[in-house]
Amino acid sequence: MASSSSSASASFNPRRSGGGRGRGGAAVGSDRIDALGRLLTQVLRHMASELKLDMRSDGFVRVKDLLLLNLTTYAKIPLRSHTIEEIREAVRKDNKQRFSLLEENGELFIRANQGHSVTTISSERLLKPILSADEVPVCVHGTYKKNLESILQSGLKQMSRLHVHFSSGLPADGKVISGMRRDVNILIFLDVKKALEDGMKLYVSDNKVILTEGFDGVVPVKYFEKIETWPKREQIQF
Repeated sequence: MASSSSSASASFNPRRSGGGRGRGGAAVGSDRIDALGRLLTQVLRHMASELKLDMRSDGFVRVKDLLLLNLTTYAKIPLRSHTIEEIREAVRKDNKQRFSLLEENGELFIRANQGHSVTTISSERLLKPILSADEVPVCVHGTYKKNLESILQSGLKQMSRLHVHFSSGLPADGKVISGMRRDVNILIFLDVKKALEDGMKLYVSDNKVILTEGFDGVVPVKYFEKIETWPKREQIQF
């Protein structure tokens, strides 16, 4: 695997990553690490190709290659000024467990656990296949009322990503749930048993997000087990 070029250059747009909470100027402490984590998420999920970053089919890239990139976080800190220990800290402190680290032949690698749009990724190498409905008692996609009519017409689509995302839990009790935004107001439950029986491939990531390519990038409505409002949990007929 070849190293990425140290001349790779790009500007990081904080709006693209959902914005930042920085107050301008160089960040210190937790703000510095939070900014680093946001940039890592964007690069490892979406930017490897345009940055000519050498990404394996399991999503891993060399940490030393990342630290050669000419990128700046929304906190205006050059990526090159960060250390390997700060990369480790960003991984450790990420409350959604978005990253995994791997040490191999004396080198440190990092990957995003899910959420990719880069097409070099292999689902089988990145994720663990789900073989039985017993493995996932809860499989739910969170969305919004404004999207429901379109979803009921066309199914759940992977959009610009490689997979449709489902959560293995509900956004209750203030817990951080990977695979679902906290402000959703519609829950779509997947009939995992039926989906598997019909040949739909389902996977689980290291941070317990359930993912599927569906059929041709779509999870058809017939695989919806039920739809509820959130947080009232009132059933919606469909």
